[in-house]
Amino acid sequence: MMRRTSVLALLLLTACSKDPPSADPKPAPTASASASASASASASAPAPASADIAMDATPPKAGPLVTDTFSTAVGDLTVTPIHHASLLLRVAGKAIYVDPTAEDASYEGLPKADYVFVTDIHGDHMDPAGLAKVTKDDTIIVAPPAVNEKMKAGVVLKNGDTHDFTTFKVEAVPMYNLTRGPDARAGKVFHDKGRGNGYVFTFGKTRLYVSGDTECTPEMKALKNIDVAFVCMNLPYTMPPAEAAACVNAFKPKVLFPFHHKGSNLDELTTAVKPESKTEIRKRDWY
Repeated sequence: MMRRTSVLALLLLTACSKDPPSADPKPAPTASASASASASASASAPAPASADIAMDATPPKAGPLVTDTFSTAVGDLTVTPIHHASLLLRVAGKAIYVDPTAEDASYEGLPKADYVFVTDIHGDHMDPAGLAKVTKDDTIIVAPPAVNEKMKAGVVLKNGDTHDFTTFKVEAVPMYNLTRGPDARAGKVFHDKGRGNGYVFTFGKTRLYVSGDTECTPEMKALKNIDVAFVCMNLPYTMPPAEAAACVNAFKPKVLFPFHHKGSNLDELTTAVKPESKTEIRKRDWY
């Protein structure tokens, strides 16, 4: 039984240290007229070791808008980039947030959340102040066990778990570092395998993947039938654009949104994604 998560309780918690293919006919995803083509990101100051991005003093964007609309069997699915790893999906009257954070993010004009998916314990993913901006009394928070230990979630999913939310289904998939960390040779990496979740959402037959913080893992390469993908790329915490492209070339999403990419050169991604992958890269305004 899903339980309601109290926003007040969340505010009292201590924030984590920033330390076969589809047979359904489906139109190809298309961008709406309001799509933004901007994807430039200025370099940030070095981040503390406990966080996967250096938070800066950049003023929040005002009034993030829908940038892309995809047709699915359960209705139009819209995408709103908010900031860094934070995004909003809307479908069938439901608002689904991923990693809402307060710093440098604006939620002006956006709906309250029916669902919030948290990927990891780092402060640019799990943020009680950000949750307070989007949640209501009956918001369902979905998170991995490591997040649930720090703030109670309504639905707890570990890697490999699936859940049916009626309007959509979701699978929690691994996100982790292979080689990068404060002492990777001793097994100390920025993101341990099994701690955090990426998510694959299924809307009818349309499959949307949010990577979470990860390198190019065998599990990402093995993804199948992904229509829309949000893939991270920033050093030193995840991977550079060229490595992200290696995974994209393997699982071949129809549409790729690079996100969580502060300080990265996205031209490197464009060059490294092979034409035979038939992946459309959509660069949007995350910063």
